[in-house]
Amino acid sequence: MSIRLLSETIINQIAAGEVIERPASVVKELVENAIDAGASRIEIVTAGGGKNLIRVTDNGGGIAADELALAVSRHCTSKLTDDVHDIRALGFRGEALPSIGSVARLSIKSRTQDADSGFEVVVKGGYLEGPRPTAINRGTIVEVSDLFFATPARLKFMKTDRAETTAITEVVKRIAISFPQIRFSLAGPDRNTLELPATCTQGETVTDTAMLERISQVLGTEFSENALSLDSEREGVRLTGFAAIPSFNRANSLHQFAYINGRPVRDKQVFGALRGAYSDVIARDRHPVGVLFLQLDPAYVDVNVHPAKADVRFRDPGLVRGLIVGTIRHALAQSGIRPATSGAEAMLKAFQAQGFETPQNTYSSTTTPQRHWQASSGYRSEAPRSEWSPATAHPAQRPLHFDSNALNNPAQSGLQAGFGEALQAGITQFIAPSADSRAAETDAPAELLRAPLGAARAQIHANYIVAQTEDSLVIVDQHAAHERLVYEALKTALETKPMAAQMLLIPEIIDLPEEDAERVTAHAPTLERFGLSVERFGPGAVAVRETPAMLGEMNVQQLIRDLADEIAEHDTANGLKDMLNHVAATMACHGSVRSGRRLKGEEMNALLRQMEATPGSGTCNHGRPTYIELKLSDIERLFGRR
Repeated sequence: MSIRLLSETIINQIAAGEVIERPASVVKELVENAIDAGASRIEIVTAGGGKNLIRVTDNGGGIAADELALAVSRHCTSKLTDDVHDIRALGFRGEALPSIGSVARLSIKSRTQDADSGFEVVVKGGYLEGPRPTAINRGTIVEVSDLFFATPARLKFMKTDRAETTAITEVVKRIAISFPQIRFSLAGPDRNTLELPATCTQGETVTDTAMLERISQVLGTEFSENALSLDSEREGVRLTGFAAIPSFNRANSLHQFAYINGRPVRDKQVFGALRGAYSDVIARDRHPVGVLFLQLDPAYVDVNVHPAKADVRFRDPGLVRGLIVGTIRHALAQSGIRPATSGAEAMLKAFQAQGFETPQNTYSSTTTPQRHWQASSGYRSEAPRSEWSPATAHPAQRPLHFDSNALNNPAQSGLQAGFGEALQAGITQFIAPSADSRAAETDAPAELLRAPLGAARAQIHANYIVAQTEDSLVIVDQHAAHERLVYEALKTALETKPMAAQMLLIPEIIDLPEEDAERVTAHAPTLERFGLSVERFGPGAVAVRETPAMLGEMNVQQLIRDLADEIAEHDTANGLKDMLNHVAATMACHGSVRSGRRLKGEEMNALLRQMEATPGSGTCNHGRPTYIELKLSDIERLFGRR
């Protein structure tokens, strides 16, 4: 078969296969174009999940009439200089509009700020019509209809309208977070209207307050109540944003957002670093919540990895990973001890009375069938009600130690009108003692009540410490809390002094590819600090003479190969440290205060003070919360006092 030049239409359709994956990809490209044009207001309308209609309207700078034809031609752009490494706009490849026009019906209406009228071009299946005059306000309107009509096979791979609509919403939200100075509106017959008002004016410096307000519009106000501010810089790379406290987490990674020079990305290295920062403070099946903004010289990051521009490559990936992990862990350590606000809400729901029945027509002698409301299952079946009596009443209405003779002879039983003192006298026999009554016998010093976890008052079920602050009630899981304290102490010991090593009787020789052997020996000083002695042993091999004593008997060959893979991917050798931390976590779990042990008041207060002084003590090693705080105002709500 002879070699021939493909037609422009086929070339554009091939390019569209990379750029335009689904309707959400079209929305992403068009919204990014509007942002690059300097718009302060962007409106998106969709129908049929974006397959029938996508319309993006902006008030940006517009496109001149003599440039409209170029705008829908491949490799034509106003956003790129002669240096392909100096990319400072969201778009730069010049492929989006021609790719869209090759697989759909594309209409572009635009009017520049100084023009008297607007112009329009239409592209149908790759064929251009126009430009011609049209009526339009200053700005641009891009309308895409009948997506993939020119390549109908692609429609078979589309999901339902609802799924495509959800994907479009997610794309708009991700972009909107990075641009709080722009108002976004998303509407259409297939969705509820989404309005994201601007939180600051165009051109002014974006403050943390404005950024957090925009993030709250997307993630909800609950995130802002549990977020920690991030701001750190290392070797020209700056990290800002917000990360949630460990106890505020999610079941999936959809609430993780990353931006490189304002560009939203889904880079596995960035999200891997975010996960690593929370590695020992949340459960393995839970995901942290965070919004990260990385600012660095465009020459040190390659955003031209894929036409969709969702992946990036860093010149120094180890630096970026270390910056993210170190900044978040420092923020967690500096935040002190604080619970997630969602814990109190869950606690309030757990305290709500359920299934409680209030007798109606209590003293009625009728036996007419009535329906009873039951909280758990709605109306239950009808049944005749007999005359009410204290002996047959619901336990909630029945007097304590009720004696049926008391009704017949109230004088003998001591039953009086109003509060029956004789009947209440029996209550004094039942005193509910704490594990150590001394914790509640005397008033706690004022400084203890002002402490974050307050003063211990009691221990219940031999595992939970009940403490009081000036304005809240705190319940602490003593085993989980002490487990975290022991674990942090072990980690500190690992990091402040060399790890104890055990010498192998016969050195272990591991054959590796030459490049892996080079990587491992380059990190030999770091590995030796953790008790692993590695040195070169000829071409393509390393010799291990010592291993960490804490790990005991182990598969040395597998450990070295795993470390080589990690160094190749992240340029770090943290795998060994993670293994040691895992051993430390196991030791902490088995060496901490067990459930069922009764503590004295002094011991309980000492545990609370250590928690306040230990970073990350809000969760245990397995990611479970160590304490829950219930504000006095919440307690008053439970009793209807507010």
